Amino acid sequence: MAKVLQFALGGLRRTNRNFITSATRQYVKAAYEADGKTKVSIFNTEQDHGLMITGFSQYGFRLNNDMVIMGPMAIFPRSVLSWNVSSLEDINEDSLSFFCTLEPKIDILIVGIGDQPVSHDLSKIIIEFMKKHKINVEILRTEQACATFNFLNAESRMVASALIPPLHISYNENDILQSKLRKKELYETD
Repeated sequence: MAKVLQFALGGLRRTNRNFITSATRQYVKAAYEADGKTKVSIFNTEQDHGLMITGFSQYGFRLNNDMVIMGPMAIFPRSVLSWNVSSLEDINEDSLSFFCTLEPKIDILIVGIGDQPVSHDLSKIIIEFMKKHKINVEILRTEQACATFNFLNAESRMVASALIPPLHISYNENDILQSKLRKKELYETD
């Protein structure tokens, strides 16, 4: 069960059980359906918290409402848009200016730069531009940026994230299991 919760939280490592159980509704199907049944729920499928990122690949992102976004995206607590950048070289003042014109103003922008290391030059450009507009910014690899966005969004913060899909992804046992479960659900007949 611990591995399921760890995967469901997307690496956030939150230890408060009340936080996990009070904010969930969707339950995993099982053969036993009588009273007293233990139920496992997936945290980031909760619709009350708005949009959350449940997965990503080299091609795009999967959201908690089962929507798949192809390519880079700009995600907000209740909406998502395609972000017109194709690589780190395209991140500049023009590509970030959109986040400065929003009302209500965002508290923090999380920038996910794929699987590339954070460079000092890129950080300087982004931080100086966002500082002019009084918006906090965090620049992370996409995997950490997704988890950070989900966490801040669950806390009802005014957060936005600009994400580029990573070029390379390493898989673990949980990823393979989740892929098989999604495939089984897709082809399951009632």
